Amino acid sequence: MANRIILLIVISVALLLSGCMSPGLFPKTGPLEETEVSGKGKDKILIVDVSGLLTSSQSSDIVDRLFNRPSLPTRFKEELSKAAEDNTVKGIVLRINTPGGTVTASDILYHEVQEFKKAHKIPVVASIMDLGTSGGYYLAAASDRIVAHPSAVTGSLGVIMLTLNGSGLMEKIGIEANTITSGKHKDMGSPFRKMTSADRAIFQSVIDSFYQRFLDVIEQGRPNLTKEKIRQLADGRIYSAPQAKEAGLIDEIGYLEDAIEVAKQQAGLTEAKVVMYQRAGGYHPNMYSQFSGNVPNTSLMIPKLDAVSLATILGGTPAFMYMWLP
Repeated sequence: MANRIILLIVISVALLLSGCMSPGLFPKTGPLEETEVSGKGKDKILIVDVSGLLTSSQSSDIVDRLFNRPSLPTRFKEELSKAAEDNTVKGIVLRINTPGGTVTASDILYHEVQEFKKAHKIPVVASIMDLGTSGGYYLAAASDRIVAHPSAVTGSLGVIMLTLNGSGLMEKIGIEANTITSGKHKDMGSPFRKMTSADRAIFQSVIDSFYQRFLDVIEQGRPNLTKEKIRQLADGRIYSAPQAKEAGLIDEIGYLEDAIEVAKQQAGLTEAKVVMYQRAGGYHPNMYSQFSGNVPNTSLMIPKLDAVSLATILGGTPAFMYMWLP
């Protein structure tokens, strides 16, 4: 019986991926529901999970696709909107575990936190777990306080562009690409030819613009740092939690419960329930529970690309990333 069920799932997935079966045949994702994970009292501290690659695309995870789970920005805004409707939510902890991601996705999440804080005057505390690098730190900079796990890695402040050049290989195997363009820079970044110095200068100007935006975000979020110090720190290197604390990039070194305590202090609370939002059927026994859906969890030192982004990179399309990608 078990083998038949597995076979049925494999066939269903194959049909879905081939386009022969509509995703609509599977149950749609339901609304978020609140679950208590610790604490007591009428006031609440909400934990919002941000893990895996920061992207605006829908997750490439097969289960997420089958059940039509929303993209990270969609789910993130949904959680903040639900929190805004509950006047007993007095503080938010962003549990960050990500190497970063695309420039736009990182900025969307940052913007949503900024707008939420302006509208509701609720303290937001970032709790960096394994990784809070590049776009992960960009998001953390929107919070009122940043707490990093003792073994966390942060930093990698800056921008990286990813593209490939396969022209040498194509010459070796006798393949030639013919591209017709309306201008000499129309195919810049193409994997079918070498990048010219003029192309590189144009790409660099775009990267410099995104880099300056990153510096401005850090300056706004870390008023204790001067512009000169920020630029010195933002050379792409990574930092351990003690190094980040000494540099002024984070406020405290501590565990998730310490970040919750900081949120309570910022909200002027002596006690509070710690809650999370989940979909129907989810299970959150305690504050370390992961959100089920939207992006793959990243708990390794080496960043994990989802299939969509990897396909983009291998396809040769330049991707501008706030991401640690050694």
